[in-house]
Amino acid sequence: MLQDKDRIFTNIYGLKDKSLKGAMSRGHWDGTKQILEKGRDWIVNEMKASGLRGRGGAGFPTGLKWSFMPKESDGRPHYLVVNADESEPGTCKDRDIMRHDPHTLIEGCVVASFAMGANAAYIYVRGEYIREREALQAAIDECYDAGLLGKNNKLGWDMEIYVHHGAGAYICGEETALLESLEGKKGQPRLKPPFPANMGLYGCPTTVNNVESIAVAPTILRRGAGWFSSIGRPNNVGTKLFMLSGHVNKPCTVEEEMGITFRELVDRHAGGIRGGWDNLLAVIPGGASCPIVPAKDIIDCPMDFDGLRAVGSSFGTAAAIVMDKSTDVIKAIARISAFFKHESCGQCTPCREGTGWMWRVMERMAKGNAHKREIDMLFQVTKQIEGHTICALGDAAAWPVQG
Repeated sequence: MLQDKDRIFTNIYGLKDKSLKGAMSRGHWDGTKQILEKGRDWIVNEMKASGLRGRGGAGFPTGLKWSFMPKESDGRPHYLVVNADESEPGTCKDRDIMRHDPHTLIEGCVVASFAMGANAAYIYVRGEYIREREALQAAIDECYDAGLLGKNNKLGWDMEIYVHHGAGAYICGEETALLESLEGKKGQPRLKPPFPANMGLYGCPTTVNNVESIAVAPTILRRGAGWFSSIGRPNNVGTKLFMLSGHVNKPCTVEEEMGITFRELVDRHAGGIRGGWDNLLAVIPGGASCPIVPAKDIIDCPMDFDGLRAVGSSFGTAAAIVMDKSTDVIKAIARISAFFKHESCGQCTPCREGTGWMWRVMERMAKGNAHKREIDMLFQVTKQIEGHTICALGDAAAWPVQG
């Protein structure tokens, strides 16, 4: 179990003062200038050594991603883009960070931007997150007033942060679709290569990171890579915000160590399963795009990237949707299929047509109007979508149905 002294997010429930003064009293913005004075290479190497993996679902090593940015500018400006377009059903951690602990994110933007040679950061906020954007903008304004942001600031690195409000499209959570949207175009994913680190926002070198990935960086650099990598399991280190929803007694968002078992996570923080552990049917472990895991496989499974891969699912954003035996699983998956059908951008034919096929078959199954032979046909459709699209939305739509 994670001890309180190791928690990075000290105000995730909004019980304390979220102002700049309150954040500083809890240790944020402490020694930020000294971190920057150690240089770009030190920051990137420390992030690599920490073992932090991206917290947005893919789990790509954060320090390695930062190192892809060009060391010297070729005349083009560098950009940091923070992906706060949190639209995956079951996922709600980033809104808590922006609403209650925004200074972790703002300080992270400064440190990460310096490490990449960027003087501007864009935070792309989900369209429905009105209050979150207001809280974040208020915190940014405080930092400008305090001389922590802007030109000739106290930290010695000229830094501008812009908040951009999305329009509610799930597809804009995909990094290249987000960049298209930020440029004022239709939010449709780009072909890779070129990768954003070479040609991203406005054709300039860009790194796109999740809110949580950026927000934890200053604390890691303050306390050292060794501290962060000592928490959790090898290849799955550090702390993580877990979200527990569905049929638990006390749904919550909680910061815990990677690799904690599902049973311990639920018993310790969510008050157990509704009706007891014998009433557990299945869990979607990391948000709606992850394959469903039966109760017998999930109960003692370590909640991290490798643990959930071993039971045929994925860690995703660590948003566990818990289902007890009152759940109609077919109906639940049909609803998820409807979501992905609605959110497909329509650029790739397998996704545009296949998501509709999957949803219609799942609806017939939920209503009891399907034929047995349609099970094989449905599986074939998922295989024709998976891996045949520009972005991962096709895969995300197929996996729950396969699960």
